[in-house]
Amino acid sequence: MNKKFLSMVALTAMILAACGGAAAPAPTAAPAAVKQVKIAIVTPSACNDGAFSQSMCDAVKQVQKDMGGEAAVKIAISEGQTAVPNAMAAIRDYAQQGYDLVLAHGSQYGNSLPDVAKDFPNVAFAWGTSTETFESKGLKNIFAYNPSAQEGGYVLGVLAAKMTKSGIIGVCGPVEAGDAKTYVDGFKKGVMDTKKDAKVNVTYTGSFSDVSLMAAAAETQAKAGADILTGSSQSVVGAIGVAKDKKLIWFGTQANQTSLSPEAVAASQVYDWAGAVKEMIDLASKGTKGGKAFILSLKSGGLKIAYNDKISIPADAKAAADAAIKGIIDGTVKPLP
Repeated sequence: MNKKFLSMVALTAMILAACGGAAAPAPTAAPAAVKQVKIAIVTPSACNDGAFSQSMCDAVKQVQKDMGGEAAVKIAISEGQTAVPNAMAAIRDYAQQGYDLVLAHGSQYGNSLPDVAKDFPNVAFAWGTSTETFESKGLKNIFAYNPSAQEGGYVLGVLAAKMTKSGIIGVCGPVEAGDAKTYVDGFKKGVMDTKKDAKVNVTYTGSFSDVSLMAAAAETQAKAGADILTGSSQSVVGAIGVAKDKKLIWFGTQANQTSLSPEAVAASQVYDWAGAVKEMIDLASKGTKGGKAFILSLKSGGLKIAYNDKISIPADAKAAADAAIKGIIDGTVKPLP
């Protein structure tokens, strides 16, 4: 028999034997299903209020987008919950439905939130604006969050001092408490540090939600000679309307208020809660359901200054604002008296 033929037969036999003895490849494991995170928000005003409620609604929607969309993050919102008992009922309902994180987005909810949270120790709750997590009451499932509103307030005060022509600036505040007060105090200090002969008139309406009172306060400020106005809370739509009608400059806070009046809003301090919410989700997933207060600041990027390109801001004013931001971050500028 041909030696070449015999060699080929032997080689073929060796190959077949090797194939027959090889172990079958292990099946590829299916990827583990990612658990959908469920977040609920309860707000005192509408998510398009251009202020406090919008800041959180926008942030949570950004978190949803960043984490992979609706398949990864489910959002439920109960807006316009001005009555605390109704807000608590909504918060309790979300906890019963098994939401992972329930945001009680209003300082008025703080006194009642612990009564709900104690009944749902496996649900993470959060509220603001505050730094109180109620650990002293034995609760371990409440986060808190608070903005250093005086920082952006100071920067906008610097801008206002540089841009005023009358030397009179009007402030329309809601209630003299929380981030509304710290914003106003920071704004006033920014003005006075920049223009010592300026006059800053401050009015508090006594309401976070009364638009007509805020409009009336703005009218009074305009009659007193103010050419620049600012204010805080969801009721500022009334004051912004007055600024627009009287061709005054407005500086906003909490959310970017440019869309409310591109003709009047020069710049806004924006609360960006997205980073805080992401950290809450991460901590809760690892078993820490509360006990930490999150503080927004210019240094952390949680506070941002948003300019309106449709309004011309003088170069020296912008440079002064940039210097104020740098000084606040490095500690050489103190935004509160």
